[in-house]
This record gives sequence, C-alpha cells and structure tokens, in this order.
Amino acid sequence: MNKNMNLGKFKIRFIKSHYIATFFLVALASGLLYLTIDNNIVREEESKEENRETTKEGNDVVAAPKEGNDDVEARCNLFSGKWIYDDVSRPLYDEERCSFMVGDYACKKYGRKEFEYQKWRWQPHHCDLPRFNGTELLEKIRGKRVAFVGDSLNKNQWVSMLCLIESSLNESLDKSVTRYDNLYVFRAVEYNATIEFYWSPLLVESNCDDPDTHAIRDRIVRITSIEKHGRHWNDADILIFDSFMWWLEPTMTFLWGSFGSSDAIAKKVGMRYRRYEMALTTWSDWLEINVNRTKTKMFFMSLSPYHFFAETWDEGYNCYNETQPISKEEYWGISTDREMMEVAESILQKMETRGVNIEYLNITTPFIRLQKGCSSNHL
Repeated sequence: MNKNMNLGKFKIRFIKSHYIATFFLVALASGLLYLTIDNNIVREEESKEENRETTKEGNDVVAAPKEGNDDVEARCNLFSGKWIYDDVSRPLYDEERCSFMVGDYACKKYGRKEFEYQKWRWQPHHCDLPRFNGTELLEKIRGKRVAFVGDSLNKNQWVSMLCLIESSLNESLDKSVTRYDNLYVFRAVEYNATIEFYWSPLLVESNCDDPDTHAIRDRIVRITSIEKHGRHWNDADILIFDSFMWWLEPTMTFLWGSFGSSDAIAKKVGMRYRRYEMALTTWSDWLEINVNRTKTKMFFMSLSPYHFFAETWDEGYNCYNETQPISKEEYWGISTDREMMEVAESILQKMETRGVNIEYLNITTPFIRLQKGCSSNHL
C-alpha cells in the first residue's frame, strides 16, 4: 500500500515499508562534484578522439586558470585556497523556496537570524571555479543514474543538489521523491536521469540502517557484509560515498552471522581506526568485484570537520555568533581526526593500485576554517 506524506514541501511516496553539514558546505561540495564530473567527461572524450590516456593527480583537475596564468591547461588543486565574501553571486539558492528542503537542514526555519554565511565562496589559489549551472549539470548526467551513499552528510549533499538544480527544471513536472526503503529517488524526467540517496551510515550492514530509527548508541555492525546495501546502487553511473561520524563511538559490537541468529558470534571492539579500516576494506573489495569500472565514476567524501568550538577549539565555547572564517591556511582544529582521514586515504590508494579509481573530495581542508557556518543551536 502506497502512502503519501508531506515533510514541509517535500512530498515522499512510500513504496514497500517504510553531523549535519550546512548550506555553503553542500553548495561547494556539489559544485566541486559538478566540476570534477565535467573534467572527467572532457578527459574521456579527449582520450577517445586522440587515442591517448589522460592522467589524474589526486584532487588536481584541469580548470579555468586565473587571469594572468599563461598555462591554458593549468592544473589546480581545488581544495587549496581561501574563503571569499561574495554578496553578488551568492547565495546559490534560498532554502525557503526549495521544494526539496527538509527540516533537518533548514536553519532559517529554526530561528537563525544571520544569513551572511550563505555569501562565502571558496576560491582555489590557482584557478577559478565556474558558477554552478543546474542545466549544464543535468545535461552532463542525461540518461544516467547518480547516487549518494552514506550518512546525513551525503543526504544533505543530495538535498542541496536538488535545490541547486530546481530552477533548471520544468515548472510543470513532478518534483516528488520516491522512496524504496533506504533508497530515495528523484527523477529528472526531461533528462531521463535520476539523482538518488541511499541511507547506509556505516556502509556495511548495521543496526543503524533504518533511515527513520537509527539513533542507536550500542551499534552492532556486520563488518564483512555489504551486499544487502550494495545491490541497490552497484549499477549507478556516478557514485558518491561518505562514512565517518558513525564510527566515533568508543566501542561497537561486531557480528559474524545474521541479526537474530542463535549461531551468530558477537564481540565488543574498541580500536576505532581498525574498525574503520575493516569496514572500508569490505567496501573496497566489494566495489572491485561488483562495479563496472569502465562505466561508473566514483567519489569518496572526506570527513566533515567538527565545529564544536571557535578558532582555538580547546576553549569552552561553541561557534555561536562566529562571523568570520579562519584566515590561517595551516590551521587545523584539535578535534578533527587526521588519523581517520589517513585510514580512508590509505584504502583509496590501495584501491588505485588494484585498478579501482575513486576521486577523493577533500572537503575537510576548506571547511576546517569555516567555523562561522556551523548550525549551532539552529537545528
């Protein structure tokens, strides 16, 4: 039985059973994704036409060089730069006018009075990012399936991308999202494309997999099991993964066997870096076997930095009323876990040696310096 439900203006059709990032984070990350998709499409076409291989160097892409740079194809690290105040081209959308906005991410709805945070733009040092263009993105994904997989950070990315492209959609078309258990699907009918989100906060199977009821502190993880999730997105053309915050509990229970089985073996495990490494290894092994590498472009989102404190981060304050980003490029908050990042980066490097290439979106570096944008007490 189908059931209609309204969450604000966000209509969801239920079929079958039934760390929050902020505005500029999702806008930038979606924009970076848009640019990296663009560059990879260009590279593929150049490779076909000239019968030559093109190369990637981490987060470097071929982007529009800054004025005065004579190198037409200047390579640019998108994640090395600074925040620029821009009240001309920002904000990119108004949350109150977005049909897809949900309460979890609606700062205005919950009383935020200062909206200057929406006008900060990331400026890479050696190139210029093009303004996000929803129509161009939809053309790039025409006939394709795009899927965000992970936790609330990626859900926020997904919602924001839908808000970013909404103005490019035909007003007469249905703007609803169809839900199939953990999978949320938006269909851009004019472009024969889907933009989807799949809730899987630990990537592998766990007792936190229910999209509605998952605030569970005693987390149980089937550390070697991912098929239940993976079969829902393995044929996507573009996959964007993230998983971090849910691994920070001091201990978790690892389960070998099925939930509810009397034969299952359970063990309490600390060692969060080892836990994270084991899960990402299961994930990477599954991708190597089950994803068509000639068809599917994959991305992995780095961790969203903590914003519990202002610049010093070791003082007893939070970021409420912070109004300026941190200008020191070498700044690194004491609460942001480098070692967790290094675990993920190591797994991605190993995957590359096995021929599985995943673009690493290092959102941590820009956003570690933007404490003014935390949701604070407005969510």
